Amino acid sequence: MNAINVENKINESRFNSLHGMVLFWCAFIIVFDGYDLVVYGSALGAILAEWGITPQEAGSLQSLALFGMMLGALIFGPLADKIGRKKVILFCVALFSVFTAGIAFIHNPTTFGIFRFIAGLGLGGVMPNAVALMTEYSPKKLKSTLVSMMFSGYSVGGVLAAGIGLVIIEPFGWRALFLVGGIPLLTLPFMYKTLQESPKFLIAHNKKEELSKIIQKLDPGYKFDDSHTFVMDVKEEEKGAPIINLFRNNRAFSTVVFWIAFFMCLLMIYGLNTWLPQLMKGAGLEVSGLTFLLVLNFGAIFGAIFGGQLADRFGPKVVLAIFFLGASISLTLLGFIDNLFVMYILVAIAGATTIGTQIIMNAYISQYYPVEMRSSGLGWALGVGRLGAIAGPMIGGLLMTISLPFYQNFMVFAVPGVIAFVMVILVQEKYSSTLYQRTLVETQLAVEEQN
Repeated sequence: MNAINVENKINESRFNSLHGMVLFWCAFIIVFDGYDLVVYGSALGAILAEWGITPQEAGSLQSLALFGMMLGALIFGPLADKIGRKKVILFCVALFSVFTAGIAFIHNPTTFGIFRFIAGLGLGGVMPNAVALMTEYSPKKLKSTLVSMMFSGYSVGGVLAAGIGLVIIEPFGWRALFLVGGIPLLTLPFMYKTLQESPKFLIAHNKKEELSKIIQKLDPGYKFDDSHTFVMDVKEEEKGAPIINLFRNNRAFSTVVFWIAFFMCLLMIYGLNTWLPQLMKGAGLEVSGLTFLLVLNFGAIFGAIFGGQLADRFGPKVVLAIFFLGASISLTLLGFIDNLFVMYILVAIAGATTIGTQIIMNAYISQYYPVEMRSSGLGWALGVGRLGAIAGPMIGGLLMTISLPFYQNFMVFAVPGVIAFVMVILVQEKYSSTLYQRTLVETQLAVEEQN
């Protein structure tokens, strides 16, 4: 046959240098997305001291960046489905790198907020496209694992922001933290040369030469012929506006459920990463609040990596439900414990089951929708979820202002975990052809093994 199904070739391939390069660049990008998540919380104490702004004003400044991320996800997710993921990724990386590094040279809260908003546009746009690209190039058996490995960079970036903050804020000032965020700008020429474009986009634009090189890397025995055509499994009814398609074919209920779960998860993540150092002062401990931020994101690394492996083995829905419940329990207990070692453990668990959970959620939703609307599905979920990310820092600022008892602060952040737990349980996997087929195959294999 002259028709080469690119999706099948990728699904059946073994992990090699092609997958490794996509994983490297997507993980590298996500490292700096994670760095941005924590950098503001790391610098917040010094910013409050220098500019004398109130906690509520500080929460609003962070929310400007998150509002930019929301718009970026809503705009650049669907745009990449039309013009290609690689172009959008390169543009978004340049955008957030320039305006994050530029913060090192500003001296007032207004300009700070504007720069954070513009950087947020790039950060919000790059995430859904990196996830979608990694999902497209992952072998079928490794999709959750590779996407979760990629997203472990999110937690690595958080660890770097907290760790670098502990080292450089005192000698060099908080602005140096943002200057580090401009490093990806230096890598753009290498990224342009070695990052793969979406196979779906290449097929749509009849890029036979590039597609043949991809297939040869996946299948060394393949020999290109001009008569060959390259195809992917795109159902006729899925063509058209990707955003509208999110609500077609009985997907509407699960789409809304995903959006609510993303909202709650990102509320916990951004609320904690912005205000955890300040909230922990209420415990009366002789330990830097940045240490807890470091532990939170260190725990997230383990949650992302092991959570992805568990999701491939037991299914993402089960793992997500357990993780969300674990997040609520650990945050609730954190408000009642006064032993430092136990507090570190609970904070690490909270990191694993909030940031780690979000990473598994990204992998889950990228498998729920068909490939032709994958960026749109994840982009809109992250975009709506950013409303929760905007609310998290503002809620934290309000908590600092009204001075609730220490334990009540953490209970406020535990409640969204319970709501997200319920939402995940309500996801209707039977209306996702990808997940439903995988369930059927796994059931069949289990029956064959028993026989």
